Amino acid sequence: MADKKRGLGRGLSALIGDVDIGLSADAKAPTKEKSKKTSTLSSEESSSQGLRTLGVEKLVPGKFQPRREFDKGALRELANSIREKGILQPILARPNPDGGAKSPYEIVAGERRWRAAQIAQLHDVPVIVRDMTDNEALQIGIIENVQRSDLSPIEEAEGFQRLIDEFSYTQEVLAKTLGKSRSHIANTLRLVGATNKVREYLVAGQLSAGHARALLGHPSADRLASDIVKQGLSVRDVEKLVADKKPSKGGSKSKKPAEKDTDTRALEKSIADNLGLSVAIQHEKDGGHVRVSYKTLEQLDEVVRRLMASS
Repeated sequence: MADKKRGLGRGLSALIGDVDIGLSADAKAPTKEKSKKTSTLSSEESSSQGLRTLGVEKLVPGKFQPRREFDKGALRELANSIREKGILQPILARPNPDGGAKSPYEIVAGERRWRAAQIAQLHDVPVIVRDMTDNEALQIGIIENVQRSDLSPIEEAEGFQRLIDEFSYTQEVLAKTLGKSRSHIANTLRLVGATNKVREYLVAGQLSAGHARALLGHPSADRLASDIVKQGLSVRDVEKLVADKKPSKGGSKSKKPAEKDTDTRALEKSIADNLGLSVAIQHEKDGGHVRVSYKTLEQLDEVVRRLMASS
């Protein structure tokens, strides 16, 4: 199962990245010379490669798109690049499962390019058409998007979670497929537990992933998130603010815990980075304890596996 999933990442490259992009470079504002060049492609070539030129009106956005919002400024920049250099990577599409006559193809990967092409006033775009099931379209659509750097942290987290929930991916397989560290996968998945308000701020780019992780599980997360946005607080400021405002189990007169020394904080960070989980070390009179916080049973299984492997 895992080998099959890892192959999907390579398969995406085969579908999109390894195709001759000579045609896509021609997908600029049309000229007579380019029109002639495009028309010389034989139907046999187009069929064998799955590569063709389609009118933008023939395509419809995919229903498995994990991206919620498209940054208008970034789309304009991409449109300017397309005007200059053309579409360097063909759009991946499949026959529209809804059977729409006006838009016979559904985009699986490349909706940003399609939108930017329309801003650039292109009438035609290069498209690779493949027959695929809903499951294949969903997996490829999510993977193609999370491999890009411009998804919001919450969109990336939800994409990871869908691959885990709907296709039984493990964090290890996700990391290998996407070329990301295990700690990045684990830390990003924690954001799924953010409140709706914090999610909105993440999508809008008003909070970073670090801000959101500091607010996880806090009873006043929404109010604190608004304060962060208004005051422009750093992640370190938020972590201190959250620690100060956490309700004490022993009442208001509880003794404030001693400040941790630099070595202890560095050790906590080292272990946390390695596990991808929150770690707290507490020194006491006769020893102390190490607390590892997990959100899912899969994360607990991974901690147990590592402990057992080292024994």
